Amino acid sequence: MNYRVPQPVPQVILDDIRGAQKMLSGVSRVTAIEGSRHLSALTGSPVHLKCENLQRTGSFKLRGAYVRIAGLRPEQRAAGVVAASAGNHAQGVALASSLLGVRSTVFMPVGAPLPKVAATQEYGADVRLHGQVVDETFLAAQEYADRTGAVFIHPFDHRDIIAGQGTVGLEILEQCPEVRTILVGIGGGGLAAGVAVAVKALRPDVRVIGVQAAGAAAYPPSLKVGHPISIDEPMTMADGIKVGRPGDVPFKIIGELVDDVRTVSEDALSSALLLCLERAKLVVEPAGCSTVAALLSEPELYGGGPVVAVLSGGNVDPLLLQRILRHGMAAAGRYLSLRLRVADRPGALAGLLAVLSVVDANVLDVSHVRTDPRLGLTEVEVELHLETKGPEHCAEVARSLHGAGYKVMS
Repeated sequence: MNYRVPQPVPQVILDDIRGAQKMLSGVSRVTAIEGSRHLSALTGSPVHLKCENLQRTGSFKLRGAYVRIAGLRPEQRAAGVVAASAGNHAQGVALASSLLGVRSTVFMPVGAPLPKVAATQEYGADVRLHGQVVDETFLAAQEYADRTGAVFIHPFDHRDIIAGQGTVGLEILEQCPEVRTILVGIGGGGLAAGVAVAVKALRPDVRVIGVQAAGAAAYPPSLKVGHPISIDEPMTMADGIKVGRPGDVPFKIIGELVDDVRTVSEDALSSALLLCLERAKLVVEPAGCSTVAALLSEPELYGGGPVVAVLSGGNVDPLLLQRILRHGMAAAGRYLSLRLRVADRPGALAGLLAVLSVVDANVLDVSHVRTDPRLGLTEVEVELHLETKGPEHCAEVARSLHGAGYKVMS
């Protein structure tokens, strides 16, 4: 009989991360930390945003990719590298390979956003579109590695990747030495694991909190049973943390060092993206603002000292951004959709719009329904989509319509 012998999980220590920091000098940016008055007022503690969305390639992924590829032996470099990614890791591997003079091949899903595909190509990678989902893309990349001898660069499950990502933690401690809590988004876990190793080695009193999208939260059940487990069909708009199974290497670290893992809803992600854009003037992808979503969802958990929320990336497809902004505005009570019936006569619609004008509701769209058999002979149904100023304004609009004699149906 063949028995599978469990392999020891490689450890990552502070010296690994310090070595990675030296290696990355002049390669990755020391990204800024920006204060947020709105989030500070909400939590009762100073809140700072670590802007990895402003990193080269638009995310923290360059850090780990560069350290991993730089550590390859000469014969491995000569064979080239291969990766699979829907976006951020792809761009990190592509740029790191170009900087190090290594040939790179990157497999991306067929439906990957065109701006991410174009950016990966511009950084020097040979991009190959394969598969409808990332799991299929991963298999294709691994098969390519087996066939050609290229080194597969995993996005999170390798100690060098984790060491590179951990440099974010060192920078946070240098830039905000008074920090008491650090929030980090979790997909496979490479960034959270690296930050936790760096921070807990130097400041064990600092809380490190991981954040996952509720629809792709593999860590809470895995931590409960003590080993990585897969979840079926993870669903979230935050594709950067849409991972169905924790990595073996980061899982062990997170289980030992991360204080808690919280989950956030899609509505919270939308609201967080909108807040970053409107209040902080920062373009952040859904995965990148998961930490802000956690602050918005449970602000009472983050009092008692300065908080740093890592904005892990800013690579968002413009079409997705448009949809997310609409969703975020709806979640924040900034859109109002309603139906009501009015008399089918000249001037009826003008009278309705006059009521809305008085309460300063901006009409985005109007549609008439005249053919519904439920309508009376002298009735017409009007569906309105309005832009409002928030939940209180929505309530004011509803009261004004009711006061003017209109019966709102939805």
